[in-house]
Formats: sequence, structure tokens, C-alpha cells
Amino acid sequence: MFLDRFLLASKGFEHHLRAVPPDGWDAPTPCTEWDVRALVNHMTRGNLNYIGLLHGATRDEFLAARDADALGDDPVAAFTESVRACADAFAEEGALDRVVDYPLGRLTGRRALAVRTADSTVHTWDLARALGADDTLDPGLVAWLEEDYDAIYAGLALGSRFFAAPPPGAPGASRQDRLLTRFGRDPR
Repeated sequence: MFLDRFLLASKGFEHHLRAVPPDGWDAPTPCTEWDVRALVNHMTRGNLNYIGLLHGATRDEFLAARDADALGDDPVAAFTESVRACADAFAEEGALDRVVDYPLGRLTGRRALAVRTADSTVHTWDLARALGADDTLDPGLVAWLEEDYDAIYAGLALGSRFFAAPPPGAPGASRQDRLLTRFGRDPR
């Protein structure tokens, strides 16, 4: 179930990634510090960095590699290969129970996978917005994230470096919009 959510979130991101036009790589995203290429690199590098954590990398090593180019000349292939490799690492025996040195605090592989899935889900919205595409997220992922947010992020040192300050929520906002607001996005 944990891996299924990660793969579903990654599939949503890949769907939009495959639609990036040749001149769309420098388009701005809702993550103001990143254009489309930087966002895709963040996702790809993130998958690779989680593999490192599962295999003993430290938070400092994770952060040092965070912005290193992972896309090369074929961003789509680099991303899809990173998803497969990340899923394989989390599927290793004992990986979900392993304690990793995540930058926001130590957590089990199970929780690290939940954080990775959350990141993949929210950045799918960012990529869709950057491309002007349908930004509707998988309703099951939205429901899971909204219901389990506190458990996923309990005890982690969340701050502005990782999450933007949320804009004010709109009355009567949809479940997806409430979730995006919680992650510092403005769905309006």
C-alpha cells in the first residue's frame, strides 16, 4: 500500500512531465525559486537522495546533493528511472522499518516514504500549474494526505526552507485546495 501510493503520485508527475514542450523547461512554477527543469530535477534528485538515506546517507549528504543535476540530456528517462530505483529501495527487506537521517529529523523508512509521496503529490500540482494543464490531483492521495498529514509530519522540524507560509484559506474550499493551502500553495 505504501509503495502503491508513491508509484501513483509519481505516475501523476510523470504524466505532466511527458507533456513539457521543448520550450517549456524554463517556465516558472508555483515554487518561485524553481523553473520547470529545476522542479523536475528536485523530484528526480529527491528520489535518488531517498535511496541514499535508506542506504545510510546522512542528512548533510542528502542536503549537499539536493541541487546536483540528475536530469542529464533526458529528463523524462532520468525521472522514471529514479522512481523505479526509489521504489526498489523502499521494497528492500526491512527498508520501511529502517531509521533514516532525514534533514527534518530521524524517521522510519515508512514515514520517509510517506513524506516522499506527499512531496511527489504536491509537486505534481506545481508542474501542472506551470504547464497550464489540468491540476486535479488523485482524490485518494489528497484524502490520504489530508487525513494523515499530522502523523506524517509529527515531530519534524518544518520550516520555511521546506514549506512556504500558507496563504489564507478560502471559505468553502475543496479538499484539494485545503491541502494545497496547508503546503503553502495558493490554489486560486
